[in-house]
Amino acid sequence: MSMPAPGAPTPALLETFPNPHPERDYTIRIRMPEFTCLCPKTGQPDFAVLHLEYVADQRCVELKSLKQYIWAYRDQGAFHEAVTNRILGDLVTACAPRAMRLTAEFNVRGGIYTHVVVEHRAPGWTPPAPLHLP
Repeated sequence: MSMPAPGAPTPALLETFPNPHPERDYTIRIRMPEFTCLCPKTGQPDFAVLHLEYVADQRCVELKSLKQYIWAYRDQGAFHEAVTNRILGDLVTACAPRAMRLTAEFNVRGGIYTHVVVEHRAPGWTPPAPLHLP
């Protein structure tokens, strides 16, 4: 088994804190406009805006640690689909949310835009019915 390179992203970089209102379903939305990784084929940088949405259970992700975790991808080669799924998996491992969605909007490369959307839903969790206000 290979060990991650120094500075490589690992779930251990992600810190959490207690959800201040675990009795309530509410959505946390985080926008990360400076995600960078490397194309595994060319070594050129890939840039993306990450949109994280989640319904916390007992733990919330701490933002400074999230920033440092995201920055750790700068020198990592990764296909868009693989890196988006890996980030979601690490976040789910760190905070065990009721539900989580990560959208990665990659900048144009060769005339092609890539958007990858990955989701997690905890077993047995059902989202509440949408609230429609008059």
